[in-house]
Formats: sequence, structure tokens, C-alpha cells
Amino acid sequence: MPIKTVDSATLKRWMDSDEAVVVDVREPAEHAAEKIHGATLLPLGTVNKTALPESGGKKLVIHCRSGKRSMNACEKLLAEDPNLEIYNLEGGISAWGAAGHSVASSGKFFLPLDRQVQLAIGLMLVTGSALGYIFSPAWFLLTGFIGAGLMVAGLTGFCGLAMVMARMPWNQSVSGATSCCVK
Repeated sequence: MPIKTVDSATLKRWMDSDEAVVVDVREPAEHAAEKIHGATLLPLGTVNKTALPESGGKKLVIHCRSGKRSMNACEKLLAEDPNLEIYNLEGGISAWGAAGHSVASSGKFFLPLDRQVQLAIGLMLVTGSALGYIFSPAWFLLTGFIGAGLMVAGLTGFCGLAMVMARMPWNQSVSGATSCCVK
């Protein structure tokens, strides 16, 4: 069964008429940096049917930054209970803000999790290549390991590095602030 989607304008109408419950599946620091007013935080790694907020018969809308993680959350929830009525916000909070709808912002910059993963992978590849060239070809095994990890992530949708990065201290909310954010 295809996952239902909703655009920003429709979600805004639903929220204005109190017809929707919005769930944010990003990490705590991302949510602290910017959020849709009234959205409940439920990080992707903790998503399951019993963790969902009570919807009281309202439409349940899942969102993330761009729509990919929320799509994964919808797939996970529908695999658990195919009868759930859930919607994925097309384009996530990025599309919501681009449509001119209100986004509560802490005024701090936060590097999204997917970009943190890309940065870490790039750093490991450059480091492995440099060490392999300068010291020992054995270091090229690091680049092969990273490539294998990317293949697994691409084939399965599971990214171990993303799960590790999500647990890093700078991705955890501390008193509404995050340690890697800057004003």
C-alpha cells in the first residue's frame, strides 16, 4: 500500500482546524534548533506504534527535514500496523518553511544528521587515502570499509554511521540548546 502524503498547504489547513497531530522524527538537537509549532518529537530510532502520541481521531502527520526520514518512519509504522492512517509531509520542514508557514527557530545553526554523516564519510575517505599514500597501502582498507558501508546503506536503507552520529552528544538536546549550534 502506498504511503499517503500531504503538502504543506493542506497540513496548515488541518492544523488550523485542529484536525492533525504532527510528529517530528528528527533528532533532539535538530528539533531544538527549528520546529513546526505543536509538533511532537519522536526520533526515528524510537519510532513504533506504541510511542506515537495519542491522536484522538485526528490525522497523524510525520515530518523530518526533507521527507526521507519521515517516509522511513511511515514505512516502519505501516509494517507494524497496516491499518494506521498516517501521512508523510512532502518535503518536510524545509518545504513547510519555504511555503511561508511558521517555523519556531532557536536562532542557532545546526548541521542536519545526513550532512554530518556525509562530512564524516568524506573525512574518513580523505584520511584513509592520505595515510595509504603516505605511510602504508594497508590504510586503503579503510576506504574499502567505508565503501562497503555505503553499499549496505544503499541496499538496505540501514546506515550504522547515522545511528552512531545520532547518539553523539552534540545531537542531544540539553536545556533547549545544542553543543554544536552557533548563534
